Amino acid sequence: MTTSPVERAADQFVTALAQWRSERGMTKKQLAARMGFDPSYVSHVEGRRHKPTEDFARRAEAVLSAGGAIWQKFQEYDELRHARGAAAHRDPPVPAQWMPPGTGLIVEREDAELRYSDGAYRCVIRRALYNAGNEPVTRYLMKISVDRYPNDPTGSNQHHRQHPLTWEELDIEAVAGEGEAAEPMQRRLKLDRDASKEVWLLFANEHGQFPLYPGERTTITYGYTVGEEKWGQWFQRAMRLPTRHLTVRLDFPVHFDPQVWGLETSLAAEVPVRTPAERHNEHGRAVFEWSTDQPLLNARYRLEWRFRGAGAPIYEEVAPINGSALPAIEPRASHRMRGIGIVQRGADLLRQRSRHFQLPREEGDAKDAVTALLSALHRLEALHDFSRGVGLAAPQIGLSVAAAVVRPPERDAEPVVLLNPRVVGESGDRDEQYEGCLSFFDYRGLVVRPLRIEVEHARFDGTRVITSFEQAMARLVNHEIDHLDGKLYVDRMAADATLVPVSEYQQAGRPFS
Repeated sequence: MTTSPVERAADQFVTALAQWRSERGMTKKQLAARMGFDPSYVSHVEGRRHKPTEDFARRAEAVLSAGGAIWQKFQEYDELRHARGAAAHRDPPVPAQWMPPGTGLIVEREDAELRYSDGAYRCVIRRALYNAGNEPVTRYLMKISVDRYPNDPTGSNQHHRQHPLTWEELDIEAVAGEGEAAEPMQRRLKLDRDASKEVWLLFANEHGQFPLYPGERTTITYGYTVGEEKWGQWFQRAMRLPTRHLTVRLDFPVHFDPQVWGLETSLAAEVPVRTPAERHNEHGRAVFEWSTDQPLLNARYRLEWRFRGAGAPIYEEVAPINGSALPAIEPRASHRMRGIGIVQRGADLLRQRSRHFQLPREEGDAKDAVTALLSALHRLEALHDFSRGVGLAAPQIGLSVAAAVVRPPERDAEPVVLLNPRVVGESGDRDEQYEGCLSFFDYRGLVVRPLRIEVEHARFDGTRVITSFEQAMARLVNHEIDHLDGKLYVDRMAADATLVPVSEYQQAGRPFS
């Protein structure tokens, strides 16, 4: 029976860990892989065979996005473990310090509002920021993206070419701080496209700089306007930073008779939000509000709506072009990929370095991963004709391990299996070709890669070999190794390069030249 305060605190840490792991739908092995530990490590901690460490608590808090609950339990355990005399009676951790030091910039609260008025939407975002990192923060990235017809990418792309976002209409305003202490924030352009803009909001203006130093807090508020002809029937918040609380508010004229619902998209699935948006009417406006605590990192929360009343903006099923509607189109390529279990761009798993197998000790796990990859590859080839060859990395099927399979362009060629691969040599000769990605299948992009690479990789028995790949296979293998390093092909594109929608891509089925 546990009687020691230290043991009770350790039990409380383990309980919090297990509860949040269950809440996120992860097995012990899955959590260990995401944290970068041996597959059995989480099981040992939960079974009290290993004592929790600060590094373990930090990683668990970050992966499970527990809102500081796991970190706080570790702090309580750690204080008792190191207590000496009166130190055993120190005050508990400050609740506001809900993430581990060194985490970086975090959002303690986000309030996002979208209001329709006089033919335009005004979006205002207010974020309470805390610098839990070790360096001063001097800028914050603001992203603006519109999609008039999200279920019709071809029509939407053409629509936004004809009606691009302009800086004049956006009328961006941004301040740091509140009340009389608020400081205007200067802006620096990062991305300028027809349907999306990215701007660095600087903690500086003509009066000087005001960085957010480690341990300090501030609030930033920014707003922009988009005409109704460019805004689709959706408002999405993407959790790119650890966030403690999120509130989304929609504000429409009540005579539009709006109907609102919400979707949550994470690594696991796309599901309805767990609670409905609450509605109240005031002064002729219909206001919908939805909130959540500890939203998942890298999840997307999307409110959608339709108007049933007179005088509301009209959203056609497809975009009108030259006075006529587009014909019905097939589901997006990315939707078909997701339908057979391919993890899509935006998932945190695709941005993590995969764990290497400990061979030959983990030979069974490695064979299981390769079997799963080959099975997924078979499903893929039944869905699409990959005449250029095709590769698949373990993170793309939800496994954070260093395994990939690559099927050469030649028909009936056996797939190449790569375990723990790394590029150890490459030629100076390079070329630029269009690439696609199963996790980003709606677009193609030009990427420069070497024409020959040498790759060191492992066999199941742990022996290491070096294999040389040339031309198309060099590109395919290099692409998959990038996946295992947490990179996508878009990371290798030139800064001024643009993605080509698959509907406009003219080289489908042609071999790499």
